[in-house]
Parts: sequence; C-alpha cells; structure tokens
Amino acid sequence: MNSEAIFLMKDISKSFPGVQALDKVTFGVNQGEIHALVGENGAGKSTLIKILSGVYHQDSGQILYKGEEVSIKNPNQAKELGISTIYQEFNLCPNLNVADNIFLGNEFRKTFFNYIDENRLNRECKKYLDLLEADISPVILVSSLSIAQQQMVEITKALSHESELIIMDEPTASLTLLEKDKLFETIRKLKEQERSVIYISHRLEEVFEIADKVTVLKDGKLVETKPLRDLSYIDIVRMMVGREIENKYTRTATRTSKKVGKILLEIKFFTKKGVFENINFSLHAGEILGFSGLVGAGRTDLMRAIFGLETIDEGKIIINGKELKQFKFPKEAIKAGIGMTSEDRKRDSLFLNFNIRENVTISYLDHLSKYSCIMGGIEKDVAVKFIKQLDIKPQNSEAQTLTMSGGNQQKVAIAKWLATLPEILIMDEPTRGIDVGAKSEIYKLMRLLAKQGKGIIFISSEIPEILTLSDRIIVMNKGKIVGEFMNEEVTEEKIMELAV
Repeated sequence: MNSEAIFLMKDISKSFPGVQALDKVTFGVNQGEIHALVGENGAGKSTLIKILSGVYHQDSGQILYKGEEVSIKNPNQAKELGISTIYQEFNLCPNLNVADNIFLGNEFRKTFFNYIDENRLNRECKKYLDLLEADISPVILVSSLSIAQQQMVEITKALSHESELIIMDEPTASLTLLEKDKLFETIRKLKEQERSVIYISHRLEEVFEIADKVTVLKDGKLVETKPLRDLSYIDIVRMMVGREIENKYTRTATRTSKKVGKILLEIKFFTKKGVFENINFSLHAGEILGFSGLVGAGRTDLMRAIFGLETIDEGKIIINGKELKQFKFPKEAIKAGIGMTSEDRKRDSLFLNFNIRENVTISYLDHLSKYSCIMGGIEKDVAVKFIKQLDIKPQNSEAQTLTMSGGNQQKVAIAKWLATLPEILIMDEPTRGIDVGAKSEIYKLMRLLAKQGKGIIFISSEIPEILTLSDRIIVMNKGKIVGEFMNEEVTEEKIMELAV
C-alpha cells in the first residue's frame, strides 16, 4: 500500500469463537479509485468491510484516514468520516416508504415546528433515484417493492450521503442487465468526482468491467493486491480458490447429450391475473429446465404458485400423470414430492437463529418423530449425511447458521429440501451472491441430482448460467412464456431479445 490511500487498514486481525476471520490483513483505497475486493465465501471480505464501516471492531491493527489513525466504534462514526455501505442483505424498513428509508435519521425539517418536510424529502429522493434512472415512486412502501427495486433503494440511500468512500457488497446480485449498466454509469461518475468505491462481487466479469485494482482474500489472509490490467480471469480464480475449477460457463447440458425420463410434472393454463397468464409446460425426470427472463417477468411468482405459496385464478397441476388440486400450502407440495429453494435464502429458506441440524431437518420432522417426540439421534444422522454430501462448512451440525458464509448457507437451504427426498426440485437463483468455487459445487450437485432422475426447475438471471446448465430453456416476459428451446437451439442474444 502507498501513502495515497485515503483509507488504509494495516495488519487487521479479527477472530470469533473458533474462527480466525482475519489474520493481519492490510488493505487500502486511493482517492477516486474503484477497488474490487474478492474471495470465496468465508474469505473474510464481509468482516473486513464491517470493521471499516464500524459494525465490528478489530482485535488488532490500525485504520488510517488520510494518514491519521482513527477508531471507528460504530456505523455513525463511519458515516461522519465519509463511509457509506451497501450491504448484500438489505437494511430497509419495510413499513416505511422509499423517501423515508433513504433519509432515515437525516430528515429535512421545517424550522418553526420541527416537522419533517415531506415535499422536500420526496424531491431530494427523486433526484437521487433519477441518477440511477430508477422508476420508483418516493412515496411507495418498501414492502411492496421487488428484490431488485429494494436493491436500487439501498444504492440510492448510500448515494444520498455524499460520502467519500462507498462500499458496495454484491450490488448487482438482484439487478437486471439494464439496471446494472445504470449502476456502473453512476459508479464511473463517482470516480470522476474523486470519490472512492470498494466493490465486492462474485461476478468476476463485472470486476474486470468496472474496477481499477483488485485485492484477493483467502481464509482470512491477504493473497494479493494488483491493478486489474496485470491480471487475467484465471489468475484471480486461482488466487481465490487455490485450485483449478471447471470453466464457469461451459455448455455441457444439452438434451442431445443425455436421455430424459417420463414426465414428472405438467402445468396447464396457470393464470394469476396481472402476474402471469396461460402458462403451460412440462418437466421430465432427469431434466434441468431453465427459466430465463428479466427480474419481474413472473418466474418467481409462477414457482411460488406451483409450490402453494400463492393462489391462482385458473390452472391444473399434474404430477406423475395424476391431476391434483392446486396446493393451498407448501406442506401439500412437499407431500407430493416437490421442494423449492427461494431466491432470498435468509428471508424465506433459513432460520438463521437455528443451527445447521435444525435447518436441514425442519421440513422432514414428520419422518423423524415418534409419539410427537423428535428422535434426536436419527435427526443428527440425517443432518450429518447432508453436511458431508454437500461439503457444508463448518462440518459441525450444531453450528449456528447465522455465522456461516453465504455459499454454505445456500448449501444448507438445498440440503433442507434434499432431506425431504423430492422428485421435483425448484431452484430460484440458487447461486445468487455466492463465489465461483461454491457455484461450481452447486452446478455439479444439480447435474448429479438430474443424473439420479430428479426433475429440476432452475431460475437464473444470468443467461450464461442458464445456457451452462439447462437441457431445455423457457423464456418469460411480462408474465407470459415467449419462447421455449432445446439448449443447442438457442443463443444468449436470442434469449435477451425475447426477454426484453
């Protein structure tokens, strides 16, 4: 690191019970620099930025701001120093509107009665939303926004602080390609204004598109800090994972290269007014069926309706040739042999205050109980089986899920459904917010499950990922199916053309 660093963290160490999260890491950001911070899940990235943003305090080491040592004891002090953070997990109040969220704690007030100046609040909010070209009303409740729109609100909130340093943790995880491009335009404007950005992403193609410099962490230690121009994609992957992994996007899954079995699932005329309309498709045993489309195309709503989480106005569901009534509750879908991993694992898939064992077995407790008592030994055996099968870390079944990395939390979410022995597995954005190593492991797992005869419905906003894994691809746009292709029949350009 050099003396130009506006913020410099020197020899930072931090440990938690049983885990050395950071071990003498030195990391600095220069003025007007876009600095990427990368590493596998559990490498220490989140701990490092939480220390810089005042959420944690380091066990040892120094933080220098413009050459002077500072102690950042809480997020308010970080904000006073000019640091704003956009976390991967949203920090919004769902019962407040967009403007109230963006200026929470920094409201504009009318001086005489000290009332909040709602008109000015909305005007200023609109100004920052317009920077991102985000078509979101300042007065709409956050609870009514999609995941992608909530992400845009989080980004807008950070921009409103006019900070010298903005930390962005997986800011594009829920964004469409168009929204991502708008965000990158904004980041480049920040750079022109001599503001600095720490950019954390598992999407290395984005790192090469936007960053000036990259720092790689592994197992809580600094591996390397270098200008992007001196590194290749493969160089960074090798530093991150310490091993060779398969090409991230290799088109290996095509119908012509494998046999598929009987029809497991048929969806006929599924309609929910204003959300999706007249949806018809089938799923075969041993098949990975990809659903592509922009955020808001209706893919997630459709899958939630199939799984019994949302009602429909019309439609039939047929499993193994038998027509069933629409499921009113997920329990009915589970009984019929369907599992579903949600796009938001922390909100919908996991109980973060439970341990791994409790999360893995929670959907299977009917089979692990006798006389209304859970058979603890058998429950632990089931959990340990899937911990080993999916290589979940830590290997301790009693470890709390809250303390785990995103990739390992995602494996727990998948293990929970595998424990129910489903014939059909719906996977909604299963690689969102996880690193290249964990993605590779989930790809292998999906292929293995298909090889075992399970039918997999796979939603992804990354078109190359859809092409990598899917035997057959369905494209949705505004609640309708606008295209269906065998893998070898379609290109990335064709999918995008239909999706927009």
